[in-house]
Amino acid sequence: MAKSEKQKLKLLYIIQCLMEKTDEEHAVTTQEIIDYLALQGITAERKSIYTDIDLLTDFGMDIIKKPGRSGGYTLASRQFELAELKLLVDAVQSSKFITTKKSRELIGKLETLCSKYEATQLHRQVVVTNRNKAVNENIYYNVDIIYNAIAENVKIQFQYFEWDVSKEMKLRRDGKIYEVSPWLLTWDDENYYLIAYDDEAEMIKHYRVDKMLKIKLSVDKREGKEQFEDFDIAAYSKKTFGMFAGKEETVTLRCDRTLTGVMIDRFGKDVAMRKMDENTVSARVNVAVSRQFFGWVTGLGNALKIEAPERVVDQYREYLGEILACYSK
Repeated sequence: MAKSEKQKLKLLYIIQCLMEKTDEEHAVTTQEIIDYLALQGITAERKSIYTDIDLLTDFGMDIIKKPGRSGGYTLASRQFELAELKLLVDAVQSSKFITTKKSRELIGKLETLCSKYEATQLHRQVVVTNRNKAVNENIYYNVDIIYNAIAENVKIQFQYFEWDVSKEMKLRRDGKIYEVSPWLLTWDDENYYLIAYDDEAEMIKHYRVDKMLKIKLSVDKREGKEQFEDFDIAAYSKKTFGMFAGKEETVTLRCDRTLTGVMIDRFGKDVAMRKMDENTVSARVNVAVSRQFFGWVTGLGNALKIEAPERVVDQYREYLGEILACYSK
């Protein structure tokens, strides 16, 4: 690149210098800016730096001149505060649906939004976490394709897998292609899910996005618009334990009053509850009855009991019988 063309990039390199090298604790002097520009093949005089800083300030950049011999210029405010970046880094690192490789790439990009000194704090935050991560590197592209399908109002086709005992991917339904109408994406229990309408089964279903393979757009238009007109994703998540499907039922639970907070945390503040006596409350909740729901009830021990309907009580007794039989062998 010719010298004159390099000079045209001068302001951009000054911005880059301020972003990389300054924060509340660190500033750069005029000479350090000149040296930084020199590394880019740009010559500059001190007076021109003063003028450039004034221009960037007029443009709206929050550049502060620190007085004294050890002073200099610092970028006082950025698009994200360090505390916000730490929060984002932790969210990326703890998200099971983002692979380790993609987590590192994302965190590396987040580090560019603060100074090199603050970036070390983000890096230290990463190494203290050690959670299981997804292995499907295509999840980013899966999400992109799903959003494209929603925007273009078409169905998607894909294969769906599960893990076998050898820790190998095994295609469900012998590799048969699924075709559904995508409507929503949601994050539940640290996993990303597609909420879709299956017109063949005539019902709403959900799928783990990281377990979807070879996604592509269909030529067929989406179906299920009526089913999703008043769809409440929050209510759907509350009644599906761990996003495991089951027949929806209105269930009456009788529990110790100490579990009031547990009920509200699980089903929301609008859960229908009434006081039975000084120590007991009753709650009516809509749930997808599944083994995961029964497992949740069992985990709360004698403090929680399913009272109605009787068919759900019978299913729960069968579930407990299977568990006891398993341990009695």
